[in-house]
Amino acid sequence: MPASAAPLPPLDLLLFPEWIVPVEPAGVVLREHALGVREGRIVLIAPRQQARTLQAAQVLELPGMLLAPGLVNAHGHAAMSLFRGLADDLPLMSWLHEHIWPAEAKWVSEEFVRDGTELAIAEQVLGGITAFSDMYFFPEVASAVAHAAGVRAQITVPVINFPVPGAHNTDEALRHGLELLADLRHHPRLQVAFGPHAPYTVDDARLERVRVLAEQLDVGIHMHVHETAVEVRQALEQHGERPLARLARLGLLGPRFQAIHMTQIDEADLALLVQHNVSVVHCPESNLKLASGFCPVERLWQAGVNVAIGTDGAASNNDLDLLSETRTAALLAKAVAGSATALDAHRALRMATLNGARALGIDTDCGSLQVGKSADLVAFDLSGLTQQPVYDPVSQLIYASNRSCVRHVWVAGKPLLDNGQLTRHDSAALSARARAWGQRIARA
Repeated sequence: MPASAAPLPPLDLLLFPEWIVPVEPAGVVLREHALGVREGRIVLIAPRQQARTLQAAQVLELPGMLLAPGLVNAHGHAAMSLFRGLADDLPLMSWLHEHIWPAEAKWVSEEFVRDGTELAIAEQVLGGITAFSDMYFFPEVASAVAHAAGVRAQITVPVINFPVPGAHNTDEALRHGLELLADLRHHPRLQVAFGPHAPYTVDDARLERVRVLAEQLDVGIHMHVHETAVEVRQALEQHGERPLARLARLGLLGPRFQAIHMTQIDEADLALLVQHNVSVVHCPESNLKLASGFCPVERLWQAGVNVAIGTDGAASNNDLDLLSETRTAALLAKAVAGSATALDAHRALRMATLNGARALGIDTDCGSLQVGKSADLVAFDLSGLTQQPVYDPVSQLIYASNRSCVRHVWVAGKPLLDNGQLTRHDSAALSARARAWGQRIARA
C-alpha cells in the first residue's frame, strides 16, 4: 500500500468570520468559510466544516464580522498629521504658499517626521489600513518608523526645484534616496519610489533624471498631477501643453507611474492614461475640502484605468479614515457620472484594496485574499445597531460603516490591532507627543 501523506503542520492562525470578501474574484462574498494563515501567508480559504478539522496555534471566532484584505492608502503625507487643522478652509495655492510651506520650513525635522509618521501609522492601523504610500521629507526616518510599526509602505524620495528639509538640493535628495533604496531592496514590507512633487514644481531636467533612475531601478514614480484647473491652465499658458502631455513627452508615463488627484481630464488625457497603463490615485475628501475639482472615477473605470484611493495628508483632509474616504468616493462618483450605478460598493472596496496594491506594484503580495498571498487582513464588525439589518455586507461596509467598526488588523499574519487595541503603539504617549507639537507650533 502507498505510504499515507504526512500530516500538514498546524496553522498559525485560523479565523472564522461571518463573511469573507476576497475582492478577487470580483463581487464574491463567502459565507460559512474560514481562512487559515501559516508563516505570514494565506494557506487556506475553505468551508467552516472542513477547516474545523485542522489544528491551529490560534483560533478566532469572528461573529458578525467581515474579513477583507487590508486597506491600501495609496497617497498621503504621513508626518503632516502634526499639521492637522493648522490651515483649514483655504484654496490650494494659498494653503500651500502662505501656510504649509512656511510651516514646513520652520518645523519639519527628523523628530517631527518621526513623531508625525508614527501618529499617522497608528491612526491608519486603527482604520484598517495595512499599506500606505508616503510622500514627505526625511524618507529614511519614515521608513524606520514604518519598519518598527510592522506595516507595509511605499516611501517616496522627494524631488522638487528648491531646497527641502533633509536635502539642500535634488542631488542630495536623490543620493539619500538611492542609499535608502539599496537598504530596503529586499525588505519584505517596504519599498522606495520617486516622488517628484508636481509638474509646476519640478523642471524638465529633474524629471528626466527621475525617469532614467526609475527605469534603471524598476521603481515607481508618485506625483501630484492635474490637481486643479489652475494648474492645467497655467501650464498651457506657460508651456503650451497640458501637464500630463508634458510628462508623456518626457517619457515618465507608464505602468510604474502613479498620478495623484487627476481632477482635470479631457479626452487626450484619458487616451494617455490608457495608452501608458498609468494608475490614478483618487483623493476625494482632500479635493473637496480644497475645492480642487472632481476626478471622473467612473469614466476612468470604464476606460480600463486602474483607479486607487488615498486620503492625502491629515493637513488637508483632516483624517486618515480610508473607509470613510471610500464611501465619499462612491457617492461622489455617482454624482459626477450622473448615474446611481456608478462605482458600486464592491468596486469601491476593490479601489481601496486591490487597485491600491496594483498602483503601488505590490498586488502579487496583497490587496486580495488568495492562497499564497500575504495575510494582510482586516476584520470589520458589522454587528452594530446602526448597521442592521445586513442584506449585503459589502454595501453595509461601504455605506453604513466607518473606521470605528475595525476590530482586528494583521500584516503578514502579525496582529497590529487586537480587538480594537493597538499592539505596537502607546496611544496615550502618541497623543501626548502630538499635543506637545501642537502647543509649540501654535505658540510660534
